[in-house]
This record gives sequence, structure tokens and C-alpha cells, in this order.
Amino acid sequence: MLETTFEQLGLKASTLKQLQKIGYEKPSPIQSAFIPVALTGKDCIGQARTGTGKTAAFMLPALERVDLSLPKVQVLVMAPTRELSEQVYAESKKLAGGDKLKFALATGGRPIGKQIDDLEGGAQAVIGTPGRVIDLLRRQHLKLKNLMVVVLDEAD
Repeated sequence: MLETTFEQLGLKASTLKQLQKIGYEKPSPIQSAFIPVALTGKDCIGQARTGTGKTAAFMLPALERVDLSLPKVQVLVMAPTRELSEQVYAESKKLAGGDKLKFALATGGRPIGKQIDDLEGGAQAVIGTPGRVIDLLRRQHLKLKNLMVVVLDEAD
């Protein structure tokens, strides 16, 4: 059986360069199955064990859809816990690499002022927990008018 390469998944050259830079050699099974479908913009559901590369599977296609010239929230990732949100945030920043993409981490237990500053400063991808995301929506600091991708991590 032939192994799939990241080049075969339809990712942009800049993404492939970043993957190589951070040591990603070949896609995991969930990445091989999920990324090509997600790149089409279709709704997707992916399920795999912990440590199989799910974050890259959903974030790479999401980040590729971001219009870097638009300083508005275009990607929203909801995770059930602060810890998971922080992990997804860190991995997403690593995957985005040198791109000018701006992120905001929206979780409880952290000063909301920094999160508001990140949103007002043009965050294009927000990773957070439901409680803080709802709080920021109610305060009208998180605006979803330009949202293109929503990810529910650990939706099960």
C-alpha cells in the first residue's frame, strides 16, 4: 500500500514548507482522510485516538481558508477545557508558522483584557472554551460576521 504525502493532500506550498520546518514528515491516517475533504469547504466529522494528529487535521485546512488581508475572526475552534484550548492554540500557532495570521486564546482563568485586546487587534483565528466565547460574544468583542470555519474539538 502506498503512503500518502502531505504534497498529495492539496495543501498550499507555504503550508508544506512550514510542515517540513516543524518536522512533519508524512500525514497520519486521520490527516490523510480529513484534510482533502476539509479543503473543499464541506462539513466534516473526524474521529481518532489521542495523539494521532487530529489538531493538524482540522487546523491546516481551516488556516488555509483565512484571508490574511482581513483582520477579522474567520476561524473559531471550541474546545471543552482550558488545557485542550491551550494545546490547540499552541499547535495552531506552530502550524501557521511565519504567516502573519493572528490568533486569540479565549478561555476562563486568564485575564479577559488580553483576550479583548487580541480580538480588537485583528485576531483571525480564535481558540477557546464555550463559557469565555459566549462571554466575549455577549460583550460584543467577538464578532462572527466573517466566520468561515467552526471546529468543535472533542465534540463527542
